[in-house]
Amino acid sequence: MVSYHIREYRPGDHETVRDLFATGMSEYVPTLCLHMLKQPWVILILACTFSLLLTSSKSLLLPILAITLLLAVGQQLLGYIWSMYIDRCLQEDLLDIQATYLGHKGSCFWVAEVDECVVATVGARPAEGQRNELTLKRMSVRKDYRGFGIAKALCKTVICFAREHGYSSVVLNTLMVQHEARAMYEGVGFHKGEAFDTHCERDASLHFWILVFKEGLKTELQRS
Repeated sequence: MVSYHIREYRPGDHETVRDLFATGMSEYVPTLCLHMLKQPWVILILACTFSLLLTSSKSLLLPILAITLLLAVGQQLLGYIWSMYIDRCLQEDLLDIQATYLGHKGSCFWVAEVDECVVATVGARPAEGQRNELTLKRMSVRKDYRGFGIAKALCKTVICFAREHGYSSVVLNTLMVQHEARAMYEGVGFHKGEAFDTHCERDASLHFWILVFKEGLKTELQRS
């Protein structure tokens, strides 16, 4: 069992928090590649390419090499697009965490420490366009510290913060490929809501489903 401590973000945590987020998001590249390979239009392109080359060359070698090359190029392209998305996040709310999350009464940012080293993060900001809802953002736990309940503890910290500040609910978005995160959020008490389609701004063909989870604070308070 790991002994950890949750505290509010300090300016000295800046680079560690950004590195932790970037590293955690980069881990999804292989999963994203598998997700893309399951898309009907990708399967159709690969199948047509293989069939055309097999018909024209009368040999298995050329189509196999071509498909292998396409997969390798596709993986590199997807990794590049994903890295651009990570960079964009680093230039938005994670550029100045102190001002974005701690400069307003209704928002906050926390880190979890193990032996005085930051191993996990989470932020909370008022939801855009929604009154009285708090958005949980930038949840990230170092790979070697997962499975010890740190993410759940950070979720509960956000929920307690929302209650103390009079929010009616906590909402968050996850990618469809974030299976472990989705299971964890549901285990804490979040309920899956709507799903909507989005794409990386640098490649309109790269689509992902985003799930919206919500924790209804008022309902839970009435039960207790």
